[in-house]
Amino acid sequence: MVTYRAATSEDRKRAEAIDNSFTTDTVLEVTATDAEFRVIHVPVDPPVHKVYPDDEDETDGEEHVIVAIDTEGDVCGAITLAYATWNRRLHIADLRVSPPHRGRGIGTALMERALTHGRDLAARTAWLEVTNVNAPAVRAYRRLGFALCGLDTSLYVGTESEGEVALFMSRGCERGL
Repeated sequence: MVTYRAATSEDRKRAEAIDNSFTTDTVLEVTATDAEFRVIHVPVDPPVHKVYPDDEDETDGEEHVIVAIDTEGDVCGAITLAYATWNRRLHIADLRVSPPHRGRGIGTALMERALTHGRDLAARTAWLEVTNVNAPAVRAYRRLGFALCGLDTSLYVGTESEGEVALFMSRGCERGL
């Protein structure tokens, strides 16, 4: 049994400590020309193991965090979001589920709560950024109704993620996943 609630300051610290690394045997290869972009799934061997630097998930401005609490009282998942009034966009800044709790619907439940929060704020769309290396997350976001809406081949230049491509995904905030 998992319960969900708005995060306290202590919950936020515990949520930031969740291991958000992943391993994948597929990445998304992005080919860019002056006229178009092409994104395809490509198998990789050996699998890629990605560990995010501590400061990479920070956001600017007002944030709202929703946490998932397991039966032992531990934070086992969290979603961090921010709302932009000028374009009524809900920014999904970070979604984490601890490795032992993955595949149990916690990420979906957190996203449902985030979209409900967005609807309460009159958000028209939800938007997120994900690296092309995180093919498992892209598949999950697609199952949740997100679609590729853009990319940035330079976002990670000069960072530990240099060489990766930022993929932007969005979906409407209407009811239902």
